[in-house]
Amino acid sequence: MTAKQGITYALIAFVVFVFVQSLFFKFTGSEETDIIFSTIADWMKTVGLGFIAPAFASIGGYVIGTTELIACGLLLYPPTRRIGAALGFAVISGAIFFHLFTPLGVDRTVDAAGNTDGGALFFMACGVWVSCALLLYLTRRN
Repeated sequence: MTAKQGITYALIAFVVFVFVQSLFFKFTGSEETDIIFSTIADWMKTVGLGFIAPAFASIGGYVIGTTELIACGLLLYPPTRRIGAALGFAVISGAIFFHLFTPLGVDRTVDAAGNTDGGALFFMACGVWVSCALLLYLTRRN
């Protein structure tokens, strides 16, 4: 195995780990997921996107989770790896945008008691963003 292959596999493993471990929360309608998507939906109402806010709050987690799952599958299959990296990059860019430019914030609330995650979700998103960007670079055609 070359160093490039080893780095590629490590980056893929990290992205797949982060995306897959979050699926439980997104697909089970956990309190954390409800808080995230409701917070963003409430913000959408204030910036003229109220028409999509109810759908985003109710099914946003399922849509994003499904997109992340598809990205994982594409990353694991070498002929579609670059498409998976691009899809992962796009979806995580949206997540980072919402952390930075909406009331969701970097240190987001995780439960009704007001506890936060200390920025863990945001920093994992940044790691996925860098990993997908590197995968796009490593899988480019010469």
